[in-house]
Amino acid sequence: MSNDFDQDGLANGRANATPRKDGWEREVLEKLAFATIKEQRARRRWGIFFKLATLTLICFAIWTGMNSASDGKENVGPHTALIKIDGTIEAKGAGDAETVISALTKAYADPGVVGIILQINSPGGSPVQAGIINDEITRLRAENPKKPLYVVVGEVCASGGYYIAAAADRIYVNKASIVGSIGVLMDGFGFTGVMEKVGVERRLLTAGSNKAFMDPFSPQSDTQKIYAQDMLNEIHQQFIDVVRKGRGARLKETPDTFSGLVWSGAKSVELGLADGFGTVESVARDQLKSNNIVDYTQREGLSDRVLRKFGAAAGAAAIKAALPEMTTPTLK
Repeated sequence: MSNDFDQDGLANGRANATPRKDGWEREVLEKLAFATIKEQRARRRWGIFFKLATLTLICFAIWTGMNSASDGKENVGPHTALIKIDGTIEAKGAGDAETVISALTKAYADPGVVGIILQINSPGGSPVQAGIINDEITRLRAENPKKPLYVVVGEVCASGGYYIAAAADRIYVNKASIVGSIGVLMDGFGFTGVMEKVGVERRLLTAGSNKAFMDPFSPQSDTQKIYAQDMLNEIHQQFIDVVRKGRGARLKETPDTFSGLVWSGAKSVELGLADGFGTVESVARDQLKSNNIVDYTQREGLSDRVLRKFGAAAGAAAIKAALPEMTTPTLK
């Protein structure tokens, strides 16, 4: 009985089932083919879009570079060249020697430039970068005695910033500017006491007795401390010599002049660290007799900025992986 019922039900189900069309396999394959073609077309469209976007970005970067290169300097007549240093004096930064010197070279080479104003707003930075800029200013001034170079101080012109300023013909400040900090420092941290308390052992192998010099996880020896201090004293003396040479008889030395202290702009004029008060506009008008100010500051292009960010990130990661961290002397 059960068997007959199953067979009848199966027969009825088959009879009621929708019959399949002939060639249904071809229909399915056609749908799959059309879907694949549609997807390929979408990919192609997106590929074209991204290529056009990349091309547009490249063209924009080139246009920006050409526009900044010209910067409206052609046929402007006699004018004052303005070059800005705003920020820390460091390689690949606002006070990068290559960037500043490039701007100085263009300004001195332009026959329409009657004088140069170097506007500095910097707390200091690398003694190497500051020294390179100072040397180049000294050389360019000697080659172009008819084009004076004046420094105008913004909020602060300290340490490495003042190292650069000392090479100028004159230095102008605001009465509330911060000026000075003629000194050198090398800073870091020591974690040996903390490591002992928490039971951390420093395992460091070196080839060379001073290879771990200034390692923050190792005790600082008296010999290495003396060596570091001698090196700082040497760089400090270089700084002192630059200031004395640049300021000459105008400098009124006191026991604190080269101690690393800073002074207000008003006090810096009294001490001979600066020559007077002024702004970019007033110095151009009163000293250079040219109100026509043209900015020669070299600015980083869009493409350079993008490449530098990616390159710096990759390079920094590689260096950190390959070398121990080492502090360097800083003019701050």
